[in-house]
Amino acid sequence: MIQGILGTKIGMTHLFTEEGKMVPVTVVQAGPVYVTQLKTEDKDGYTAVQVGFGEAKMKHLTFPKYGHLKKAGVTKNLRTLREFRVDSVDGLALGQEINVEIFVEGEKVTVTGTSKGRGFAGGVKRYHFKGQHMTHGYMTHRRPLSNGATGPQRVFKGSRRPGHMGTDRVTQKGLKVVKVDTERNLLLIDGSVPGPNGGLVTINKAVR
Repeated sequence: MIQGILGTKIGMTHLFTEEGKMVPVTVVQAGPVYVTQLKTEDKDGYTAVQVGFGEAKMKHLTFPKYGHLKKAGVTKNLRTLREFRVDSVDGLALGQEINVEIFVEGEKVTVTGTSKGRGFAGGVKRYHFKGQHMTHGYMTHRRPLSNGATGPQRVFKGSRRPGHMGTDRVTQKGLKVVKVDTERNLLLIDGSVPGPNGGLVTINKAVR
């Protein structure tokens, strides 16, 4: 069986346990996803399941994608296609619907998403640099100073300089499923999840 699912981050809220403890949770609209392709070791060199998630308008459906979905027996225009590695494709069929029932409460999961974009940021905001003096006539408060080595006379790669911040692929480990709502396909995961509200996230069962 597939070990993960795609979803959309809705937002954060909190729950109270039976002991009266407040637990912050992130609500994720997980699935349903539809099997669009089965890959095997003999034909593709590895074993995986490709699934589609999220409906899009028909005007955004390309002809190759239309043929791909038609071959899988899916009548919906799926926005996102992703693959999950599996040990075997037995028990899976093209067009099969998979929802949050593959998860149980208390299960450990790993969530991957794209972090929020911050635009062009300086060194203080981007790398938490201390900055310079704000008084005594100092004129370079948050601006970086020396920009390279004297000997090589170039800037080394990987130097922490001002630049584009955010929109990185972030994987959050050690999370736990607090509640599974099978009627509305909702997963309530403890703590925060990478990305903005409405962003695409991938939820995988934790590898022990």
